[in-house]
Amino acid sequence: MSVLNDDFLWGGAVAAHQFEGGWKVGGKGISVADIMTAGSASENRTITDGVLDKKNYPNHEAIDFYHHYKQDIKLFAEMGFRCFRTSIAWTRIFPKGDEKQPNEEGLKFYDDLFDECLKYNIQPIVTLSHFELPYYLIEKYGGWRNRKMIDFFVNFADVCFKRYQNKVKYWMTFNEINNQTGYNNEFCLFTNSGIKVKSGENAEQVMYQAAHYELVASSIAVRHAHVINKGLQVGCMIAMVPLYPLDSKPANIMMAEKAMQKRYWFADVHVTGEYPTFMKAFLKKKGYTTDVTHDDLINLKKGTVDYLGFSYYMSKTIKATDDNPEYEYDDYKNDVQNPFLKVSEWGWSVDPEGLRYGMNWFNDRFHLPQFIVENGFGSRDVVENGEIHDNYRINYLRQHIIEMKKAVLEDGIDLLGYTPWSAIDIVSAGTGQMEKRYGFIYVDKDDEGKGTLARLRKDSFYWYKKVIESNGQELD
Repeated sequence: MSVLNDDFLWGGAVAAHQFEGGWKVGGKGISVADIMTAGSASENRTITDGVLDKKNYPNHEAIDFYHHYKQDIKLFAEMGFRCFRTSIAWTRIFPKGDEKQPNEEGLKFYDDLFDECLKYNIQPIVTLSHFELPYYLIEKYGGWRNRKMIDFFVNFADVCFKRYQNKVKYWMTFNEINNQTGYNNEFCLFTNSGIKVKSGENAEQVMYQAAHYELVASSIAVRHAHVINKGLQVGCMIAMVPLYPLDSKPANIMMAEKAMQKRYWFADVHVTGEYPTFMKAFLKKKGYTTDVTHDDLINLKKGTVDYLGFSYYMSKTIKATDDNPEYEYDDYKNDVQNPFLKVSEWGWSVDPEGLRYGMNWFNDRFHLPQFIVENGFGSRDVVENGEIHDNYRINYLRQHIIEMKKAVLEDGIDLLGYTPWSAIDIVSAGTGQMEKRYGFIYVDKDDEGKGTLARLRKDSFYWYKKVIESNGQELD
């Protein structure tokens, strides 16, 4: 198989709230992640009313990258990273979220961080909103249920674009914006949009309203970025989880088609600047009267994204039910086990070909450059005599890179880069665990928050170093 382009962006990915720590340092405010307790594979994280005593909030310290960033970036450089995807914690720049003037100490931290990356010729790839909404905006405004959030986000984005325009070329607005289609899960709607559903409220309708405001905010931010600096590239970020029909039964095929529409209409709006016809019909059928203005529609059209960033971890398989003639996808009711796929300890299917399928699905529909900004395998790692033999992670990544290369070299997809999740062990967003590890670099910390925070190179560290050096040719 031929080689990828020489400028292909190999790297790794993280999110500020999952690895920075320093939750009270440098004038930082409280974010949604700061009020979420630790959970496990079988126990959900709890969202508390503010920070309470005697609760374990793993994101508060995380892996303390805030004080270790020079050491960690040096390790990324040793692996050969050409880029590093992270996020800017909104509450470092605007502690409450609605201030007019930014916090200079927070801005300076990211100046130093990006300078350290660039010292090693590592391009920062930056997400603006990665499950890090200021908690104050939830208390005062109700999160993204409120139109005022558009102005707060655009102000935050403008400050970041202007400050870092000569250090950061590639940006993304909202991380995995489509995750909130799982609105029945309190965690999804809260982390995406800062919304706690009220008694008697229709969670689905609230989600569609919040998503609309976010999409408008994203479009305005994209347009502003292009005015500030024409060289800036701003993308969306979609969680790609292909939804397969269980079999060739027509009802199951139609169920999968409608489920894909429901999960990925966000990308339609980001890329085309318009609501797809199926979504207009769906909202009309449901009788949802969302607050959509004429100016909103103009902004959506003028602020389409430059590329499509996405995460890929797994696929799902679904089956229609007799009591759902309209094929309205509900993951609790419609998801079934794929008989051809194995699953991880956390119930995630392992499906390398699903990555290629998802890339082709996006390409057939949107015809934009793509960027794989998350892909990885969460597992428990064991330290033996100072070494971590994580062949399971290597095998997972190897298989996915093979399918990624097929998508580029055989299917002709324009792919900017690949940043596996995660560059280093971090706090799991879904469970709040440290023991659900993804990184190439082990961090000595357990689920109880105990450990030295020492960094250890895993076997996957050395393997990925060879992958990058060979531009994806050496995968053994």
